[in-house]
Amino acid sequence: MRFMSRFDCRLGLLAACCLVCAPVAFAQLRVGIIDSQKAILDTAEIKKAQSELEAQFKSRQERIEKLQKELQDINDQLQKGQGKFTPEAERDLQIQGQRKQRDLQRATEDLQSEVDTRRNEILARVQRQMVEVVRKLAEEKGLDVVLDANDMIYFKPVLDLTAEATAAYDKAHPTK
Repeated sequence: MRFMSRFDCRLGLLAACCLVCAPVAFAQLRVGIIDSQKAILDTAEIKKAQSELEAQFKSRQERIEKLQKELQDINDQLQKGQGKFTPEAERDLQIQGQRKQRDLQRATEDLQSEVDTRRNEILARVQRQMVEVVRKLAEEKGLDVVLDANDMIYFKPVLDLTAEATAAYDKAHPTK
C-alpha cells in the first residue's frame, strides 16, 4: 500500500526545501520600518497646514461656540422658569431653542465637512509625496523592502526610518 503519491512526495520535498532555504533568503533581505502616519503628521508641512486650517476656520468655530452658549442659556431659562412662564412664552422659548439647535447642528456639520475635506486633500498630497521620499530613502540605504510599523508586532528600533523619512520629506518639500 502506497502512503504517498509521487505528487505528494514532490510537494513535501518542495515544502521542506522552502522551510530550509527561507531563513537564509530572508536573512539576506534588507528591511526598513516606517510609521507612515507619524512620519506624515510630523512633517513641517502638515504642522503648518494644521495651524492654517485652525486660523481659516476660527471665526466659524467661535460662531459655533456662541450658538452653544445661547442654546445652553435657553435651556437654563426653560429649566429655571418651569411653571413661571405663560404657555405662549414657554412655547416661544422652546421654538427658539429648537431653531438654535438646528442652526448649531447645521453649522457644526458644515464646518466639520469643510475641515475634513481640506484635511483629506492635504493628507493625500503629503502621503503621495511621502511614498516617493521613502522610496528614495530605501534606494539610498540599499533596502529591499520598507514595511509600515503599524502592521508589525515587533521590530528592532534600529530598523525604524520614521524620523529620517520626516527629515527627508521636510528637506525635499520645504514649507513656504
